[in-house]
Amino acid sequence: MLHMMLRPRWVLALLAALAVAAGFALLGQWQIERAVEQAVVVERPTEEVRPLADIAVPDGPTEQAATGQRVEVTGAFVPGDTVIIGGRLNDGVAGYWVVAHLEVTDAAPGGLPVALGWAADADTARAAAERFDGGAGAGDETTVVGRFLPSEAPMAPADDADPQSMQTVAVAHLINVWADYDDRPVYFAYVTATGPAAGLEAISSPPPEESVELNWLNVFYAVEWVVFAGFAVFLWYRLVRDAVERERDEAEAAASGIAPGGGPLGD
Repeated sequence: MLHMMLRPRWVLALLAALAVAAGFALLGQWQIERAVEQAVVVERPTEEVRPLADIAVPDGPTEQAATGQRVEVTGAFVPGDTVIIGGRLNDGVAGYWVVAHLEVTDAAPGGLPVALGWAADADTARAAAERFDGGAGAGDETTVVGRFLPSEAPMAPADDADPQSMQTVAVAHLINVWADYDDRPVYFAYVTATGPAAGLEAISSPPPEESVELNWLNVFYAVEWVVFAGFAVFLWYRLVRDAVERERDEAEAAASGIAPGGGPLGD
């Protein structure tokens, strides 16, 4: 085998196989770099309070970069449009949110749901909502600081539940509940207020988790290229071994007087 490998023909073949393997290895490295690049987390300053006008506009989707951002927004709450949202967890405890309708005035005008606070039972939440709607200054301009989150999908209530009950902060549902809200701009998101309304507890709204996840498809491709690189060298080795075995068979055939084709020598 060693003598066969050292022949110029097979040395050149080995160099070609190594060149092909190196190309495959570079492609594998590129795929790994792609997987790592896509797994890098871009840190966002979500805890810096920014004006709502800087991150969102009404009647538009909530961008990923704006999700979880703490914002400041000024507007006037609309009395009578406050609703109760059930099934809301606060530090693992199920309860209710009181969600009010804020008409934004310091950014592009539009309706914006604001979660005012959390209550452990429906009666407390309902009393807080009534107190908020009938409170002094209701309808006056006010400033809210909280976390900006995308609208949730509507959820149908259970068969035995109140058909008007809500389990999610779904803007598509809320605009049908808000009084006289016809064809006006609306933000397809909501804000969880940092300071709770009277009679409510503050909503636990932690910063969004930044998860790191490799692109396993790129990793799989990288492994494939490494296998191809190894196969290129193995193919060269296999061809060399076949050449050695062929010469050995020809030598044995010549020694026994049999031609390579199977007939006697001289035919």
